[in-house]
Amino acid sequence: MTRWPLPDPMRRALDAARAAAEAGEVPIGAVVTRGEDIIAVAHNSPRTDTDPTAHAEVAAIRAAAKALGQERLEGCDLWVTLEPCAMCAGAISHARIARLYYAASDPKGGAVEHGAKVFDHPQCLHAPEVYAGMGEDEAAGLLKRFFAERR
Repeated sequence: MTRWPLPDPMRRALDAARAAAEAGEVPIGAVVTRGEDIIAVAHNSPRTDTDPTAHAEVAAIRAAAKALGQERLEGCDLWVTLEPCAMCAGAISHARIARLYYAASDPKGGAVEHGAKVFDHPQCLHAPEVYAGMGEDEAAGLLKRFFAERR
């Protein structure tokens, strides 16, 4: 099997996930891009922020919207290390993210290819193009190590 180098945005999302782990947070990172420009980088911080909505995707979307001065991120892409949950998939839809790239699937809590499959519902306001598996081994390894150290 041919291995391609990871695009910089996914590499940056993995770096953010490592920073989350160092902060004691579940290691998930997210990056918002527009074209070749990185607009925002964030990681999970619900414990640090005492905010259950402080998932990496939501934090990155909020930062990108603020940086661009607009609530809709049309033409922007989101790169994240784990399949988004239902809350994050809803935020992605409302933000009008053009393309979603995620590394590892999440059969337990994901809501894109698993569970609620938010983007497949007729009520979904906007569904991005979805690409999965890029950096999957590295992202899954970060999560496995993080949880193994806590058991």
